[in-house]
Amino acid sequence: MTLIEQAKNKDPDAFDKLMRTQLQKMYRIAISMLQNEEDAADAIQETVLKCWLKIGQVRNDKYFETWLTRILINQCNDILRNRKKLIYVEDIPEIVHEDNYFTNEWKKVLNGLNEKYRVVMELYYVDGFSTKEIAGMLHINDVTVRSRMTRGRKQLEQILNESRVN
Repeated sequence: MTLIEQAKNKDPDAFDKLMRTQLQKMYRIAISMLQNEEDAADAIQETVLKCWLKIGQVRNDKYFETWLTRILINQCNDILRNRKKLIYVEDIPEIVHEDNYFTNEWKKVLNGLNEKYRVVMELYYVDGFSTKEIAGMLHINDVTVRSRMTRGRKQLEQILNESRVN
């Protein structure tokens, strides 16, 4: 029996192991969207809780990651909607990650991208999702995903060219 099957049978140890395998990916997505450690932690916590409650709804185990990522993105979007009602004046704390994913320069480059491009590029290049999977997660058309990736690459190129000049 796979971890997903065991988790569907409400085995807490299997569910814990399953979530641990997804934690770094969830963190990268949440921090990319939210740009805030506390909000990212909240989004991940809510995602894990919803996953535990609804894991029986996963019909095909091979789409578990896509299903989980969609829940996480929805949680992040909820936080972003709620955040618009608040005004933050604090600086984002330095992010340290085990695999050095968020070095200062990479963080600076990602922060320079428009959010809708940053999220799509993160899901595609870092997490390895297909454009079709990303379209499903974000509830947008596959063509829109490819268009955002093209525009994101252009923005990224501009940012990198500007940093070389400076």
